[in-house]
Amino acid sequence: MRSIHAMTLAAVMIGALMMLGSAVASWADEPAPSTQPARSALDFTMNDIDGHPVDLSKYHGQVILMVNVASKCGNTPQYEGLEAMYQKYKDQGLVILGFPANNFGQQEPGNNEQIKEFCQSTYDVKFPMFSKISVKGDDIAPLYQYLIQQQTAPQPAGEISWNFEKFLIGRDGRVIARFSPRTQPDDPKVVEAVEAQLGKS
Repeated sequence: MRSIHAMTLAAVMIGALMMLGSAVASWADEPAPSTQPARSALDFTMNDIDGHPVDLSKYHGQVILMVNVASKCGNTPQYEGLEAMYQKYKDQGLVILGFPANNFGQQEPGNNEQIKEFCQSTYDVKFPMFSKISVKGDDIAPLYQYLIQQQTAPQPAGEISWNFEKFLIGRDGRVIARFSPRTQPDDPKVVEAVEAQLGKS
């Protein structure tokens, strides 16, 4: 009788070990989550203004101006200059990406639908707009956490100071330059930097 119980117990243990081994093998086959740090501004996925995920790598090969925007700021009229720049250079490979943020003076209080309506009806914005994010503080979006750590000129690395700070991204996704919120899109320094990048293949 004891030998029967021993054999039964052994069979149960063998079965359990086989199931465990199968589970471990299955887990090992799954791809591990990436822990690699971002190497460029294109290593992120952001939701567009309609809530659809956009892999920023789709913009590889283009020159990008990333701007944190707001609807009720003294700098808001810069939308007009940004759209004019986009229309002038888009066929040469420039894209402007707008990221609404409410971090400064509560100047972007609306939701994504309201922001989209404002941009289209007031400034006829055609360049890509993204969902509202945070560009400063504990809840800063990973993209902006990356951007503010890059050594740039004429603005140095560090926190975003206000609405409409501008990051110029090269065709390979590297941060080329950073311009202060009050620097207008048609400022010669911005235009020169953009045209220089557009001239590179």
